[in-house]
Amino acid sequence: MEVITEINKMRTRVLTFKGSRKSIGFAPTMGALHDGHISLMRCARKENDEIVVSIYLNPKQFDNKDDFDNYPRRLKEDIEVIREENVDVVFAPSNDEMYPVGYCTNVRQDRITDALCGRVRPGHFNGVTTVVTKLFNIVGPDRAYFGQKDYQQSAIIKKLVADLNMDIDIKVCPTVREEGGLALSSRNRRLNIEERQSSLCIYSSLLKARDMFVSNIRDTKEIIEEMSSVIKKTKHVKIDYISIVNICTLEDLSSINEKALAAVAVWIGNTRLIDNTILE
Repeated sequence: MEVITEINKMRTRVLTFKGSRKSIGFAPTMGALHDGHISLMRCARKENDEIVVSIYLNPKQFDNKDDFDNYPRRLKEDIEVIREENVDVVFAPSNDEMYPVGYCTNVRQDRITDALCGRVRPGHFNGVTTVVTKLFNIVGPDRAYFGQKDYQQSAIIKKLVADLNMDIDIKVCPTVREEGGLALSSRNRRLNIEERQSSLCIYSSLLKARDMFVSNIRDTKEIIEEMSSVIKKTKHVKIDYISIVNICTLEDLSSINEKALAAVAVWIGNTRLIDNTILE
C-alpha cells in the first residue's frame, strides 16, 4: 500500500490506474477510522480494481473551532487499519497542500444545504462541497463511497455530482451501529460511560418513528412529538433538531406519503451526534 501526501504524486498514480483501464473506488474520510469506514472500503473493494482512501481533516467544514481542535487525530493508527483492508493508496495531504497561500475558491450549493444540519451549522456544507470537489478532481474516481449516517452529506454530494456533470457513481452504504444501536462515529470517542448510555436514546427515537409509520401514522408532527418524548426522558441530552423530510429535497413534510427521512441531531454533553432512518 502506498501513502501519498502530495497532489501531483496522487495524480500521477491515478494516471497509472487509468492507463491500465482499472476502475477506481474512493472513500473520503477525516480519519479516526471505525468499522463504518471499514465497511465503505469493503464495499469499494467488491466493485473496483483499485481503492483509494483519503485521510484529511478539512478545516473548512468546521463551524466550531473547538470541535475542530478536539476532533480525534490518529493518522499512524488509521494507516495501519487501512493497510489491513487491502487498500491500494492512502491520500493524506496537508492543509498547505489542499489550501495553499492565496487559495480563494469555494464551491457553494443552495437549498439542500439549508436544511437539517445546515440550519445550525452555517458554512459547514460549503466546506464539504469544496473539499469533495477538490478530492474528486485529484483522485478521479469511478465510484465514491459514503455512509447513510451522514444522509444529508450524501444527498448534497449526489446533487453536486449531477449538477456539475461529474462522471462519478455515488454509493451510499448502510449505517453501521454498535450493539445498542448507536451509529458509529469518530465523535463517539469523546463520550464518557454515562454519556454513551444516554446516547442510546437517539436510536430508540428512530425506532419509535419506524413503529409509528408501520402503524400507519403519517402525521409528521405527531411522530416528531413522540420521538422528542423518547429523547427528553434521557439525562445529559439536548435536542438540536428532529425533522421528517423528503428523501431527495430534504424539505420538511407535514405528512408522509410513501417514503420519508426521519433525522435527529442531539447534544450528548459536549458532543453533537446525528442519526437517521428511512421510513418506507
